[in-house]
Amino acid sequence: MVLLLAACGGGGKTSSALGQEEIIPLKYAENLTLIKGNGYTEARLRNPWDTTKVLHTYILVEKDKPMPDHLPPGTIVRTPLSKALVYTGVHCALIHELGMVKSIGGICELQYIKVPEIIEGCRKGTIVNAGEGTNPDIEKIIDLHPDALLLSPYENSGGHGQVEKLKVPIIECADYMETSALGSAEWIRFYGLLLHQQAKADSIFAIVEKNYNELKALASSQAKKPKVMCELKSGSAWYVPGGRSTTGKLYKDAGGDYLFDSYPNSGAVPLSFETVFDKAQDADVWLMKYNQASDKTLSGIREDYSPYANFKAFKERNVYGCNTGYHTYYEDFPFHPDLVLKDLIKIFHPSLLPEYDLKYFSKLAE
Repeated sequence: MVLLLAACGGGGKTSSALGQEEIIPLKYAENLTLIKGNGYTEARLRNPWDTTKVLHTYILVEKDKPMPDHLPPGTIVRTPLSKALVYTGVHCALIHELGMVKSIGGICELQYIKVPEIIEGCRKGTIVNAGEGTNPDIEKIIDLHPDALLLSPYENSGGHGQVEKLKVPIIECADYMETSALGSAEWIRFYGLLLHQQAKADSIFAIVEKNYNELKALASSQAKKPKVMCELKSGSAWYVPGGRSTTGKLYKDAGGDYLFDSYPNSGAVPLSFETVFDKAQDADVWLMKYNQASDKTLSGIREDYSPYANFKAFKERNVYGCNTGYHTYYEDFPFHPDLVLKDLIKIFHPSLLPEYDLKYFSKLAE
């Protein structure tokens, strides 16, 4: 029975198979396990930085139902959320897509939120602006009386500061640490449970999964794979996605030869310029994301750091940028990776999508 439940739950997932517990099948997410119990749903988050440990366990209990007598250990969250404090623009966009902006009581990082309804709510005061996510206004949070805090955990962050003392459930949104784009996107099913939008979340994911796998299969038909490098130097380090990151996997799924695939990280890897140049000086395509008032240009990045001009991709004018100041790349990628995959396939193998126009990236002008 245990083996059967584990198989239903996908690779690496197990269940105690006690009582009336039933694994909710997940196909791609490695750091999330969902278990339906008697009067509750258990959401178990594996620690992505130490996969032998559990990052957090949540016990979801519907607000209009009595509290079950026997619950497994974990943080109790009454659902659906109705006054959540959401730290990231990514999850604000997802909640908006699920039709549940009314469940947002407050936000952090307003400057990164692109949902007009939420921006207007902050302007009117119906949604609390709690300031910076790294140092939110604790008094505003106390006055809000949120029923949950949705934030992204980070390795060695030392915890979440003063908000940990508020006795409010902290939902650690570790979807970005999955090792595949569809694994990250599948977390929409967890957020659907939190908001009582399970059917809508499942429907969205099913469409994303179908589109993504069809595009991936299309790209795999190409024998020639362009060598791909990405991003820009930031201070003394050049951060590149690790080979096990969702972005690194995305480049490969788009039919690219990702030059930093050998790094077994699921997050960003800080490298020296010399290391990047040694690996990527002959890259065919250079992708970069940035947030600034005007679009980057080739002359502009050369002025910023003249050695950029020594890369083959620069010399051959095959550099593509995404200005996240107005493009919704970060909002779309986690839960709609199929949209970004389409852009990358167009860049790597333009003949495969002759009628498609790029949505996020554009070739840098002179």
